[in-house]
Amino acid sequence: MDLSDIPLFAMLKSRMGYLSQRQRVIAENVANANTPGYAPHELKPFSFQAQVQAAAAGPGAIAVTQPGHMLPPSAAGSSAASFKPVATKDSETTLDGNSVVLEEEMMKMSDARVDYDAAVSFYQKALNMITLATRAPGHG
Repeated sequence: MDLSDIPLFAMLKSRMGYLSQRQRVIAENVANANTPGYAPHELKPFSFQAQVQAAAAGPGAIAVTQPGHMLPPSAAGSSAASFKPVATKDSETTLDGNSVVLEEEMMKMSDARVDYDAAVSFYQKALNMITLATRAPGHG
């Protein structure tokens, strides 16, 4: 059995994928802090509700295999592979048109890192519980 078959692990994997992608987008913003006309990007917030709905659909759910196919109602949420950056509102814009605020980006990166560490910790604790549950009695 693959751990991603367990809904809890699938959601944690998706969450960690989202946070990893968010850190990448924030790093791109910081790298372009001096690029004239650059507007920072951000990912849409992660939705556990969308992940629960996707998990409830299960592996036998309808899949879109061609770009022209209509999405099934259960596909309204996003998966780990479909996190797309969106432009953020300007809070400060310099004379060259760059609107990256390094302090804001560092705060976002710190938040993303704390959230990622929490997800990894929860993943490890759940894995330890499964390991403990699968041990033979008297061998713990």
